[in-house]
Formats: sequence, structure tokens, C-alpha cells
Amino acid sequence: MEQMLVQNGVKKVQLLPAVNDDHGGVIVELEEHMDPNIFHNMLRSSLHQWKLQGKKGVWIKMPIQLANLVEPAVKEGFWYHHAEPHYLMLVYWIPETGNTIPANASHRVGIGAVVLNEKRELLVVQESSGRMKGMGMWKIPTGVVEEGEDVFEAAIREVKEETGIDTEFLEVLAFRQMHKSFFGKSDLFFICMMRPLTFNLQKQDLEIEAVQWMSLEEYAAQPFVLKHGIFKYIKDLCLAKAEGSYLGFTPVPIKSYFDDPTSYLYFNEDGLVQENSAIHP
Repeated sequence: MEQMLVQNGVKKVQLLPAVNDDHGGVIVELEEHMDPNIFHNMLRSSLHQWKLQGKKGVWIKMPIQLANLVEPAVKEGFWYHHAEPHYLMLVYWIPETGNTIPANASHRVGIGAVVLNEKRELLVVQESSGRMKGMGMWKIPTGVVEEGEDVFEAAIREVKEETGIDTEFLEVLAFRQMHKSFFGKSDLFFICMMRPLTFNLQKQDLEIEAVQWMSLEEYAAQPFVLKHGIFKYIKDLCLAKAEGSYLGFTPVPIKSYFDDPTSYLYFNEDGLVQENSAIHP
């Protein structure tokens, strides 16, 4: 039975609450429990109305407590776009033209922190879990960037969490892109240069087996560092930074034309200043 509203004695089918998005589609955010059959009929009527209006993509944000409404939406042709801990996003394309709905996020972002002190010692850890557990391998602190977190913030946080050391972010030395890494997603890994502000070590018991300051030479001599691609280049970058012969990318705050929040553009700011000086003496 369809959900009805009566206005001036005229029965009207109640539609799902929706707001327009920026690309000719609509977004439905469900909040209240309803009978799946009522929802199914409201969805059918809403789709008919949106089609008459020339709408394109339809997004339905389904809170986890309303999971019983997923099946009727799927029966109408909706598919899963992405899921988060507290909701599932379903999507539908109305026009008969090619679907232009953007895919779900394709990458996970990670950081590796190169922390060098004035004695040419590198901050290194041994992991207590994962593929490197029990292998006696000393590596730089690493971790995953959290949602809403900038690369430089993640590097500072991960070093603090794993080693107890406070640091200042200096620059991005390099980054690697790898595909089919985490549940089929691609992976971006940023190697970050950090300056230590404190020096007393306090390891994280959950993930870290041991932490220490190690001479660059000792770190570079480890067999896996000499053989394995990314570890070899991390070693080379560490040595180049210690000699002052390598410049990376620093974060510069910028404002978007469309949005108020500050974002960061990473580039070689010193090199840009020198180039501009050469052009405009």
C-alpha cells in the first residue's frame, strides 16, 4: 500500500525527502524507521518523479540501523557505492545515457617518517605484527593517513604514537603508487622528512616490538635494505638528506576558489622562489 498524503481532499503519493546535488542528481538521507513495503512504494514514486524532472544520479544514504531497507532499493536497481562504519551509500542512474557517477575512493594513503638527529642517527622501529614480525628488520615508522588528516599531520602523529618522539614536519621526499594493494584498492605512500624535537623513546606496545636511534651506516647495511626496492631508495634519500644534496616538497597552505577550508599544495618552494627571481630580477 502506498504512503498517502491528503491535501485539500486530494490524495497524493508521499515522496522520499531529497535535496539536489551539484551535478543534476538528488541525495536522500534516511533517518527514521519505516516499513520496507512502504519505503519500496515511496521509492518507486520518487524515481518516477525524479525521471520526469530530468534528474540523473540518485544517492541514498542508508544508516546501519535501517539495513532492512537495502533489499527493496536493490530490487529497484540501486547498487552499493561505498560503506562506512555507520552507513551504506546506494546509488542509481536514471538517464539512458552513459553513467557518469564517480567511482568510490580508489586509494589508501600511507606515510613513512624519516627522522634524523644531529648525530646522523635514524629513528627506527621493529614491528610486533604484520609481515615483518620476528624478522629482526629495523625500519622507519609508517602508518595510514586518517580521514580528514593531512599528510604532514599523519607523519607527526604516527611517529609520536609508535616511538613517543615529537617531531616537526619538513618535507615530502618522495612518494610511491602501488595498485591492487588493500582489498583491490591502490596505495599512495609518502616518504616524509622530519626533525626530532624530543629524544626520549617510548614505544607503542600494541604494534611496536622495539625502537631505537640507529646510525645511518648501520641502517643502510641491513641485507633487506640493500636488496629491496623501496627500502634501498629510503636509504639513499636518508644519505642524500644527511649530506644536504636533496630537496623535497613542503606543504604550502592554499584556499580553494569554491570552498573555505584550507588545503595544502606540496612543492619545492625554494626552487620556485629562485625561478621567479631569475625571471623577474
